[in-house]
Amino acid sequence: MTSMKGSEMTTVEAVPAEVDVAIVGAGMAGTTLAMVLGKSGRKVALIDPHRVHHDEFRAEKIGMDQMRLFARLDLEETVMRHVTSVTDVHVFRLGQLFAREQKWEYTFSYGSMINGLRDALPREVPITVGKVAEVSTGPDRQRLVLADGRVINSRLLVVATGYSEAVRRAIGVERVELSKAHSLSMGFDLAIPRDECAFPAVTCYGKRAADRVAYLTVFPLGDKMRANMFVYHTVADQWTRDFRSDPQKMLCELMPEISAQCGNFAVASPVEVRQVNLTTTQGHRRDGVVFIGDAFCTTCPTPGVGIGRVMVDVERLSSVHIPAWLETPGMAADKIATFYDDPVKVASDETGMRVSVYAKHITTEPGLEWRARRLRNNTARRLMIIGRKVRHLGLRREPGLA
Repeated sequence: MTSMKGSEMTTVEAVPAEVDVAIVGAGMAGTTLAMVLGKSGRKVALIDPHRVHHDEFRAEKIGMDQMRLFARLDLEETVMRHVTSVTDVHVFRLGQLFAREQKWEYTFSYGSMINGLRDALPREVPITVGKVAEVSTGPDRQRLVLADGRVINSRLLVVATGYSEAVRRAIGVERVELSKAHSLSMGFDLAIPRDECAFPAVTCYGKRAADRVAYLTVFPLGDKMRANMFVYHTVADQWTRDFRSDPQKMLCELMPEISAQCGNFAVASPVEVRQVNLTTTQGHRRDGVVFIGDAFCTTCPTPGVGIGRVMVDVERLSSVHIPAWLETPGMAADKIATFYDDPVKVASDETGMRVSVYAKHITTEPGLEWRARRLRNNTARRLMIIGRKVRHLGLRREPGLA
């Protein structure tokens, strides 16, 4: 049994609520799980301190694989209302156009997306606006007391609070840092209008390991052009301070090959910065409570697998585990363990962590092994670029030769 006492308790009379599942945190994981469970007829309480999600710089783009996960949960139509679709991406490597990829990508403002999902919640699953002041968990019933005195009892408690630590600490679950200050995500608007940008969308990779730049991605978001940059610096680095002070100057120096086509990187908004730590969880195998999404582990956004990992958690819980758990009495730790041991979830988490570490190593590591890998990869890319140029030259000459 675990509990937390808060300083914000009031004398408001508690109003009991009995539900199958109580979900704390109405971000991407919590809201989508509540939607799917609510549509299937489960009694769900979704608790968050705020009815409207605040503006927040987080994920701003997903690919087709992630969209398919939303589709499997019958959420694709809702998600599509809040995205800008992209199908043509120009990829630059080694300072040259490397590929033109015809693939579906979907861009969005994270806050707007979450609020759109919240607005689409079934009527039976309204958001309970409140702060958790006390939480008790056990093998049969879970009990939440909100700061205004309301009480919510449930068979299962789902913690989907992202990076927030209050509920996690109250339950006695520890976040373990595997790689502190692993990377930085940077986001900003470009001044160039969407219809004046030479490219529909761009991905430009860093050229030198010393720069510690993974890549820049420029994409349409509504009627503007948005940029995300992923780097292996810290918030305190002089490089980061210099970039925030004059991003246009530094981008033109780092990536002159695309600067003119992107409006010479004139920036129309402050540079938002989000530091990322790779973390996991210990002490989470306990009665009555399950941790999902970033509340369970965090990976790096550079490889683009974060939302996919979150949606795998939601899909496995909603379609497999929670229906099975609710069929029989009790909610002991051995039941909960089947989710943590689910091969699909395990593979998703392990892949997310592996590609997060690899992306940093292949970009920055100075050791002989990693220098050799970069040399091999870049040599192959140079040969591909040369081969394409030779083929293009041959096509241009062929009519004259005939």
